[in-house]
Amino acid sequence: MSFTEEERKTAVETSNEYGSKYAAEVYAVHPRTIRKWRSKYKVKTTIKKQDFEVEDYDVDSEPIDELVERRKRRFFLKDKATNSQELINVKINKNGPIGIAHFGDPHVDDDGTNIGLLLKHADLIRKTDGLFGGNVGDVQNNWVGRLSRLYGEQSTTARESWRLSEYFLSAVEWLYLVGGNHDCWTGSGDPLEWIMGRQNGVFNNHGVRLNLVFPNKKEVRINARHDFVGRSIWNTAHGVSRAVQMGWRDHVLSAGHTHVSGYQVLKCPASGIISHALRIASYKMIDRYALEKGLPDQNIFMCPVTIIDPQYEDNDPRLVTTIFDPFEGAEFLTWKRNKGGF
Repeated sequence: MSFTEEERKTAVETSNEYGSKYAAEVYAVHPRTIRKWRSKYKVKTTIKKQDFEVEDYDVDSEPIDELVERRKRRFFLKDKATNSQELINVKINKNGPIGIAHFGDPHVDDDGTNIGLLLKHADLIRKTDGLFGGNVGDVQNNWVGRLSRLYGEQSTTARESWRLSEYFLSAVEWLYLVGGNHDCWTGSGDPLEWIMGRQNGVFNNHGVRLNLVFPNKKEVRINARHDFVGRSIWNTAHGVSRAVQMGWRDHVLSAGHTHVSGYQVLKCPASGIISHALRIASYKMIDRYALEKGLPDQNIFMCPVTIIDPQYEDNDPRLVTTIFDPFEGAEFLTWKRNKGGF
């Protein structure tokens, strides 16, 4: 399509007022064509006089270069923290075997929770030399949003829930504490993080991965999450064992969330490492949701103990011994430590 000089000048005037893209659409040409015409026809544009003028004033936005630098710094810190938390070294200062009691979801404020048993297990840890605590999450119900109505169905108030949580968490020397989905509902300013800040243990939402370094230089990895993805009607420990089979070569893997028990032992044929996969049930033994859905009772253990004897190699079944009852586990740990003169 050909255009007269007058049409081209008009197109340039249009582009000066509304932009090259708009003018190109009106005249059905490519924007490059409009730009060529603009360079050829120096059309003087008439600027409409403004009906009013506003004096310069300050805004509360920081300069863009400062904003960019701040975002760079924020990413650097977040990336550094993420990388450092992929595997956290924990120096064990006790010689000989140790034990970890892995607590399932406590839900300390729920009427269906066996809080008496929960506190007995906590007391057992305090009294047993070399026994530490681990918690896979959901310390309390922590109902929020539309679920806040459920506070009307339990006898514990929100304030009492936090008092119980602090009492329970302060009673145990935690090696690790995972923030579960109920815990994460608190959002920023999480009281669990504040409570754990007074202890030496590792706290993180969703999961923690620890590398225990013993005095004899033996290293044992613990991979604890509130949940590992994957379900199977044939195997309650499927999600945890699936993580092992998908490449997590850790000695102990623990998870909760589903309020059922499951256990598998797997060996990596390439490295020889033996992994213990634990799905840990909850202290919330009477669950309205389970009754409503007709879910079967698969609560076998809610506080298994893994006893680690650092004198053995990764491919030796004596490196990690799993005992489902914490009182039996404490007795076995005490016997091993006395036997070795620890």
